[in-house]
Amino acid sequence: MKRTKKERQQLLCDTIEQNPFVTDEQLASQFGVSVQTIRLDRMELSIPELRERIKDVASRNYENEVKSLPLDEVIGEIIDIELDQRAISIFDVRTEHVFQRNGIARGHHLFAQANSLAVAVINDELALTVKSNVVFLKPVKLGDRVVTKALVRGQHNEKNRTYIDVVSTVNNSTVFKGEFEMYRTKGVGEENETSN
Repeated sequence: MKRTKKERQQLLCDTIEQNPFVTDEQLASQFGVSVQTIRLDRMELSIPELRERIKDVASRNYENEVKSLPLDEVIGEIIDIELDQRAISIFDVRTEHVFQRNGIARGHHLFAQANSLAVAVINDELALTVKSNVVFLKPVKLGDRVVTKALVRGQHNEKNRTYIDVVSTVNNSTVFKGEFEMYRTKGVGEENETSN
């Protein structure tokens, strides 16, 4: 169905408002137009590019929430977090993240995204990785968007440890899994006791 420019731009606004993380490529496919048309529509409507939208959402929502490291030290962009429970980040693989001869992402970038998310989800001023067990399941390529989810599996207050499972996906296909044992300076719940 052919839409007028005005109709398309209204739908574009509605779509981005519902999902600020939608890419120009996805929008072009959805509306049956070129990526360049979407970019021109966004410029006319003063809608920032995806990277800026992600940063805006992250800074508005999570800047004061993450305690264990500055938000700009997280690899990828945090799009959801509930301290000591769960967190999600996205990481777009660009030229500087891949091997030039084959366009496959270097593993340390995927590990860094997972590890920094495991640190960020800890509700403490200091969180350090004690050990990790990771598996790379599929190659990640230039242009892929890696969605990483961290889920706190358990705590051991006497040892000041938190155990976190991390899974990274590209287009809903799992590419990386990790189990992280994290050190924290306080046990869970101690933050409230000391501040009262």
